[in-house]
Amino acid sequence: MTAVIRLEDIMKTYVMGDAVVHALDHVSVEIGVGEFTSIVGPSGSGKSTMMNIIGCLDRPTSGQYFLDGKEIGGYDDDELAKTRNQKIGFVFQNFNLLPRLSALLNVALPLVYAGVPEPERLKRAQEILASVGLGDRVHHKPTEMSGGQRQRVAIARALINQPAIIMADEPTGNLDTKSSYEIMDIFRSLNDDGKTVVMVTHEPDIAEMTKRIIHMRDGKVVQDEWR
Repeated sequence: MTAVIRLEDIMKTYVMGDAVVHALDHVSVEIGVGEFTSIVGPSGSGKSTMMNIIGCLDRPTSGQYFLDGKEIGGYDDDELAKTRNQKIGFVFQNFNLLPRLSALLNVALPLVYAGVPEPERLKRAQEILASVGLGDRVHHKPTEMSGGQRQRVAIARALINQPAIIMADEPTGNLDTKSSYEIMDIFRSLNDDGKTVVMVTHEPDIAEMTKRIIHMRDGKVVQDEWR
């Protein structure tokens, strides 16, 4: 399987006073196209740091990161932002939706930055909202929706640029059990359609729904479990 994400001997080090903290300590991981992977571990294990580096939100101190075959560890902020917008769709625990905009306009927003004309933006946003079961909620604002519906809007927004990877940071953290399982069903369906999905979660039952679980502790990968 072709690797869409390849981390080679990644270090992320922070100096805090006299202490040196290795948030990531010689981490090497490959994630292939079409995988559905969760990253788990206790607080301080390095899972969020790894997510930030994979998501082009942070840079490693040393080591190499290949995304879609390109080494991007040395990219500047503009190059990282461009790569992030083109290659990665983010889903966050807190949804990160704009409260004054409708679901339709929230989902279409990334296409504004991409320079897509308005009619095409709205058409694509409508289609993607329908695909996550919100075809009848396109004009509702986030405050008029349940948590599960808001997370569906966030997933639709993550998909709008047709990214290579969906990255989800605790996507079920603010949801009840029923909504959590419905959101996981959407991720599984996306993965069945060929999308690469990588998520961080602290919930064992959610991690069990993915096809691979990477366990982290003290900045290291301690177990890599295929299911």
